[in-house]
Amino acid sequence: MLNLDPTDRKIIGLLRFNGRMPNNELATKVGLSPSACLRRVRLLEESGAIRGYAAIIAETAQDDGVVAIVRITLDKQTEEYLNRFEQAVRMHPEIEECYLMTGDADYILRTVAPSTAAYERIHKEILSRLPGVARINSSFAMRSVLRTS
Repeated sequence: MLNLDPTDRKIIGLLRFNGRMPNNELATKVGLSPSACLRRVRLLEESGAIRGYAAIIAETAQDDGVVAIVRITLDKQTEEYLNRFEQAVRMHPEIEECYLMTGDADYILRTVAPSTAAYERIHKEILSRLPGVARINSSFAMRSVLRTS
């Protein structure tokens, strides 16, 4: 766990909403000199608190695809099973997000496919073959309401 002070948290919060904010503006908003602010941002990047920057692309009717939220239940919840599953998930770029959960499902995944037929391939050839999977439950998003980085 990283030790972030209030200034670090403020920098991260501002960059979360505008990763392209100029350093001078960021420095003013957090009450630092531009050089001190830039030094902090670089330390946050080096420590892994800031892992990267991304462009959030507007979805259009032609290319938004099918978003599936997938709940996965494993046979067992031992450390070995969890580690094997997580390593396997990282090998598949079709799986865009993966969260270890409390509750009914062990993991929740997010995938995007160009069509339901393409998702069926992901389900058959990837999800069902992940180690330790006992149950897969998929839901399809009707539309995006809010999406941030």
